[in-house]
Amino acid sequence: MAAPGQFGVNGVQTERHWPLLTLDEAGYVLERFTLPSVPDTLLWHGQRPFSATALVKLTNGAVLFLKRHDPRLRDQSALMEEHAFMTHLAAQGLPVQVPLKDRAGSSVVEENGWTYEVFRPLPGLDLYRDVQSWEPFFCVEQAHTAGRTLAHLHLAAKKYAATVRPDNRLLLSSFQAITYPDLETGLARWGKSQPGLNTIFETPSWKQDLKSLLHFHDRLKPLLPDIEPLWGHGDWHPSNQFWTSREPSAEICGIFDFGMSDQTCAAYDLAVAIERTAITWLAPNYMVAWDQLTALLTGYQSINSLSPTDRKLVVAFLPLVHVEFALSEVSYYHTLVHDEASATVAYSDYLLGHAHWFAGSDGQALLQWLENTLEQTIPCP
Repeated sequence: MAAPGQFGVNGVQTERHWPLLTLDEAGYVLERFTLPSVPDTLLWHGQRPFSATALVKLTNGAVLFLKRHDPRLRDQSALMEEHAFMTHLAAQGLPVQVPLKDRAGSSVVEENGWTYEVFRPLPGLDLYRDVQSWEPFFCVEQAHTAGRTLAHLHLAAKKYAATVRPDNRLLLSSFQAITYPDLETGLARWGKSQPGLNTIFETPSWKQDLKSLLHFHDRLKPLLPDIEPLWGHGDWHPSNQFWTSREPSAEICGIFDFGMSDQTCAAYDLAVAIERTAITWLAPNYMVAWDQLTALLTGYQSINSLSPTDRKLVVAFLPLVHVEFALSEVSYYHTLVHDEASATVAYSDYLLGHAHWFAGSDGQALLQWLENTLEQTIPCP
């Protein structure tokens, strides 16, 4: 099996930041579990960054999904935070597959300086396996389904009482900095826990770069007291969902990858979903997938109608949801994988480029359209 490329900041790249999982590696991890047979073949290697994944076929024909992390990114404590949320959602009836537990009762394996998770395969089809984040849904029907499912997830999360995750977690969809009354102070406080960010905040250009975000934060600031904390998925795009068929009418039968989940709020998590799926950020010219966006919002509000304040929050959050993740990516690429080119893209193209687009005519048109559309939405009964 040829080694697949890795999804990078500019598309598929040949260089992989993390080594591929091996059959021997799968063997010594899975021997900790009570299984009917042993690993026989690696069927597939995932292309997504930040970890290494593979489908492992056992000698009896069963298949397991194995995921390996660098503990500087996801240690045992971090993974347990995610597993607790996943377990809650599964208990609420969401199609979430919780990780297997080893013979010691742990859902995290620590071995040879790595951390591992093991899952049974999700049912259905991985329709978007070869599609990067920030790509639209294939059709409006699937966008509508994704909106409905995200709404169900938010309703289920209302009964989840865990607090916000620690500042030092890399690559979360967090909003600890942008919900601080003074954005510069909030970023400085949060950034102390993100390796290497202090040097960015001390550069002569930072003050000027920060200005591209401040006017968006001014719109958010009056709404901060009205935020109702809620855990969200944090990375709601179609490649984190399994589907019942290839038809437009397919339902979501599996939800996975909670690595970016955190306590934020429903409006923020919905804004993340819009940012991940409605704008073609990887194309030479950014375009809005208007029909899919309309379907996503319609589907969401058919299940969980947003309050007037939450509708304003969605619009206010949208130009800012990428800020902490982009800066955390800069930290990740710079300090963990030493990929300076990707760190530059994360800062210049992602953090600043997206902010500049939202400040331009196309971005402003999207924000105005979103505000008008949400105001016109009739609450569900």
